Amino acid sequence: MVTAEDVRAIALSLPETAERLAWGMPTFRVGGAAGKAAKNGKGGGKIFAALADDDASMGVKCPREERAELIATEPEKFFVRPGHDDHYDWLRVRLAAIEDTAELRAILLDAWRQAAPRSVADAYGGAEEGNV
Repeated sequence: MVTAEDVRAIALSLPETAERLAWGMPTFRVGGAAGKAAKNGKGGGKIFAALADDDASMGVKCPREERAELIATEPEKFFVRPGHDDHYDWLRVRLAAIEDTAELRAILLDAWRQAAPRSVADAYGGAEEGNV
């Protein structure tokens, strides 16, 4: 089973990523001033993942048009919080349902690529081979 520490380790291994508390939860941001944010504790970058306050799930950036299929295919793994996630490109993932860190890495990398500036995402190589 993957843990919140696995989420943190993989997310922070991605280029130009920083962790910042928001809404009382750890969020992971890419681009903008994300690198500077890690040094000075201020904001910056786009959020691509966030741990829930109970460390049992996380939210990740996901196009709204893809959510329904993911939830229908694996409802034990993917979900949205009705009323809260309706208007956002966001999907929630139960950590206990993730098979291993390779699957977690794939989920986080996909979310990261959606939020990363194009120049950063395009320059980042090796992810497909599992070098995250």
